Amino acid sequence: MASDLEPVPVNSQKHDPAWKHCQMYKIGDKVQLKCIYCGKMFKGGGIHRIKEHLAGQKGNASSCLRVQPDVRLLMQESLNGVVVKKRKKQKLAEEITNFNSGEADAFGNQCALNTEVLMLPIAEAIEPNSSLLVTQGEEGTAGNTNKRGGGRRKKGCRVRKGSNVVALNDTVYDDSKRVNHQVSLAIGRFLFDVGIPLDAVNSIYFQPMIDAIASQGSGVVGPSYHDLRSWILKNTVQEVRSDVDQCMGTWGKSGCSVLGDEWTSENGKLFLNFSVYCPEGLMFLRSVDVTNVVESTDALFALFKDVVEEVGVRNVLQIVTNSDEHYVEVGKRIAENFPTIFWTPCATHCVDLMLEDFRELEWISTILEQARSITRFIYNHSLILNMMRRYTFGVDIVVVGPTRSSTDFATLKRMVSVKHNLQSMVTSEEWMECSYSKKEEGYATLDYISNPSFWSMCTVISRLTDPLLRLLRIVSSKNRPGMGYVYAGVYRAKEAIKKELENKKDYMVYWNIIDRRWEQLHRHPLHAAGFYLNPKFFYSTEGDIHLQIRSSVYDCVERLIPDTTIQDKIVKETTSYRGAAGDFGRKIAIRGRETLLPAIIGLMVFHPLIGVAEWWSTYGGACPNLARLAIRILSQTCSLVGCKPNRIPFQQIHDTKNYVEHQRLSDVVFVQYNMRLKQMFLNKEQDNPDPISYDNINSVEPWVTEREIQTDDIGRSDWMTVDPPLGNLMVLGPQVDDVEALGEGFDDHEIFDGLKDSEDENGENNVQRVGKLC
Repeated sequence: MASDLEPVPVNSQKHDPAWKHCQMYKIGDKVQLKCIYCGKMFKGGGIHRIKEHLAGQKGNASSCLRVQPDVRLLMQESLNGVVVKKRKKQKLAEEITNFNSGEADAFGNQCALNTEVLMLPIAEAIEPNSSLLVTQGEEGTAGNTNKRGGGRRKKGCRVRKGSNVVALNDTVYDDSKRVNHQVSLAIGRFLFDVGIPLDAVNSIYFQPMIDAIASQGSGVVGPSYHDLRSWILKNTVQEVRSDVDQCMGTWGKSGCSVLGDEWTSENGKLFLNFSVYCPEGLMFLRSVDVTNVVESTDALFALFKDVVEEVGVRNVLQIVTNSDEHYVEVGKRIAENFPTIFWTPCATHCVDLMLEDFRELEWISTILEQARSITRFIYNHSLILNMMRRYTFGVDIVVVGPTRSSTDFATLKRMVSVKHNLQSMVTSEEWMECSYSKKEEGYATLDYISNPSFWSMCTVISRLTDPLLRLLRIVSSKNRPGMGYVYAGVYRAKEAIKKELENKKDYMVYWNIIDRRWEQLHRHPLHAAGFYLNPKFFYSTEGDIHLQIRSSVYDCVERLIPDTTIQDKIVKETTSYRGAAGDFGRKIAIRGRETLLPAIIGLMVFHPLIGVAEWWSTYGGACPNLARLAIRILSQTCSLVGCKPNRIPFQQIHDTKNYVEHQRLSDVVFVQYNMRLKQMFLNKEQDNPDPISYDNINSVEPWVTEREIQTDDIGRSDWMTVDPPLGNLMVLGPQVDDVEALGEGFDDHEIFDGLKDSEDENGENNVQRVGKLC
C-alpha cells in the first residue's frame, strides 16, 4: 500500500511551521501527512493534528516520542498562539456587535476613527520562527524607532498590541534583538563581495556595529578608506593599549608568562608571535619573522631576552614554547642567564602527541578508520545527514576539535554516546526506503553500526583516551590557568588506563607512551608545585608522595625567590600548610577546598566558585610569603594560548619597506591580534560548529571528506536541503566539568614514580593482545 503513496512537495504558500516537520503524500484524491521523526502517517486532521502530535498535547493524535525538544516547544507555542488568536477574534466580534448596537453615538466624532482601527485586518497567528516575531518587551522599542525615523510605520503595516507579538513589515523583534531580512541580505552581499569569512558575524563587535548604525536612522554614511587608516585606527590603538596597560598593572602581584608561539604563513614564512599571559588575560606584544634564524640558538635567545626585559625580569615566572630541539637549547640559555625564570614546554603539545601515538597503534587506527567510513558516508549525503540529525536530536557525531587527534577520539566518544540513536536510524523504515542505503557504503555503514564488536572496541578506546582529552582541555583552557591541575590530570589518565586494562604488561604499553611524551614535564618544578599548592589535591593525598613533590616546591622557592630571608620564611610557613593550622583548618576553608576552580582570569571574576589562587588570598593571611608564591604559581598557564592568526596581516608588515606604512601595519596587527584575543577570552565562539564547513577542514578532514570526488555523484547532495546543526547536547545527559572529574585521592606510588616495564621486550605484541582482549 505504501508504494501507492505519491510524494507531494509542500507548497511555499504554506506558512505554518509544522509543515517543515512533516512530509505530504497523495493517494488518489486523498492527502496524507507523515511525521519525519517517528514516521507515523496521518490520514486526516490536517496540519493541526500533526502539530498536536509534535507538541505532545492531548487531542486527536498520539505524542511523538522522537521529536527534538526545541521543535516540541515551537509547536506548543504555535498552538498557544492559535488559542490567543481565537480569543481575540471573539473579543473583536463582541466589540463590533456593541458598536453596531448604538455605542458609537456615545463617542460622537471619534466613531469614524475607531471604526477604521477596528476594521483593520487582524494579523494571522505569528509563529516563533516567523520573520514577524516580537515579544511584548520590545513593543516600546518598536515605537521608539518611529521617532528616530529609521522605523516609521508604512501603510499596510499591521500591529497587534496587548499580546506577545508585534509585526512591523518584515522585521523580527524579540527580547534582545531585531532582525530585518533586508539588513541581513545587505550584510550578506557585503561579506560575499569582499570575501570576508562568514564567521565574522560571531565577532563581539558585530552587533554593537549594527546597533550604532541603526541608532542614527537611515542615510548614515560609512567611513572612508582614509578614515579607517587614520583617526579610526588611531583611536582603536589607544583603546587596545589602555586594555594592555590594565593587564600590565597586575604583573607585579600575580606574575606572568611569556609565550613564544610559532606560526607558518601560506607562503612558507615562519613567524614567532610573542604574547604575555596573566590572570587578567592575554596580550599580544609583537610578531617577528624568524624564517632565516629559527635554527640559530643565539638569535632566538636574543629575541626572548629583549621580550623578557621589556616585560620586566621580576614579573616573568616562565617562558613557554613548543618542545622542538632548538627551543630546548634556548630554554637552557634562559635558565643560565635568568636564574629566576623557568623554561616550560607547551603542555598542550605534549598531550596532543600522546593522543597521536595512541592513534598510531594498529588496533586503534583500524577502529578509527571504520568509524570514519560511517561518518564520511553520512556527511556526504544530505538526505542521510538530515536523517542522522533527526535521530540524534540535532547532535552531530563528528566533534570539531582543535587538533586532528583530539577530533578523532572526541568523535569516537560522541559516536558511543549516540550508539542507540544510530542503530535506530539504520533499522528504521526511512533508512530501508532510502536509495543511498542500498549502495556499497550504505551496507558497510549498516554492518559497522550493527556490529557489537565494533562498539565494544570504540567503548574501550573512549575509556583509554577520555582522561587525556579532559587533560588536553584543561591545559589548553583559555579562561582558567591549568598550572594547579596538570599534574593531577596526568595521574588520572594513567590511573584510568590501569583500571581499564588491569594487566601490567597491557597498561604499561600506554603508560610508556605517556611517560615518553611527558618526560620533559613530569618532573617540572612548576607543575609539581601547582599540585602541591592545590589544597583540594594536597589534603586528599597521603603517604610519602608529599615528600617527593615537596622537593619540587623547594626548587621553585630557590629559583623564583632570590631573597634568602624570604626563602626561609616560606619553608617555615609550609609547616602550617601541611598541618592545616590556623585559617587553613577553618571549616569554611575546608569546605572551600571542595569547590575550587583554577585561578579565574579577570574576564571571569563573576564565577560563583572560588579559584585556587583566591583560596590562598582568603585563607593564607598567616602565611603571607607562601601565599604570594602560591598565587603567582597557580595564576600561570602551562601551554601556548593563542588564536588563529591566519587572517592577521603579519606578512604585509615584513613585505612593506616604507617606514610609515610599516608602522601603521604593525599597529593594525597589534589591534587585530589583541581584539581577537579579547573575543577568545570572552568565549564568543561559534556555538555549533558545522563539521562540513571548510573552516574546520584542518581537524575534521578524514571524517567528512571523500578521498576523491566523483563528478557524476556531485548532484547527489543539495546543501540547500541540509538542516543546520543544532548542537543540542542536553540529550547526552549532564556534562561533568573537566576539573571536577579529577576528583581526589592520589596514593598510587607506581603512577607517581613513572615506572618503566623492563620486563616487556615486545610492546607491539602487547598492543595486539590488548586489541584482542577488547
